[in-house]
Amino acid sequence: MSQILDAQGVKPPLQRRLAVHAVIVTARALAHLPPRRIRAILTLLRRRAAPASYAQAQAARREVTATSTLCSGRYCLQRSLAATLLCRLQGTWPTWHTGVRMPPFAAHAWIEAEGRPVDEPADTITYRPIITIPPSS
Repeated sequence: MSQILDAQGVKPPLQRRLAVHAVIVTARALAHLPPRRIRAILTLLRRRAAPASYAQAQAARREVTATSTLCSGRYCLQRSLAATLLCRLQGTWPTWHTGVRMPPFAAHAWIEAEGRPVDEPADTITYRPIITIPPSS
């Protein structure tokens, strides 16, 4: 795992670094569950969370990718789950999606805030969402 630095290039407090590591480990365990269990857990966790702003979701995603080489690569499910959980620790919730596109078949998981994907490639809009967990109303 690489070193986390904030926007000013300063190492965040130990408590924050531990939180990021904890959500990455938790996301890895969640990623191995069946989709229905992931949906149930995320639906439960989103309760009483405010919708995340784009900046909040982007900061969470960037902290996750700065900390985990797996999450910074092609492991989109773990990355999206970790960013979502990190937002939840701050009392917010982005919209979490998993979806598919065809042809050729491809699956992807991502987060959205303020109606747009957070730091995702432009082709993310070509995926048809299969599971969506928005902030609770």
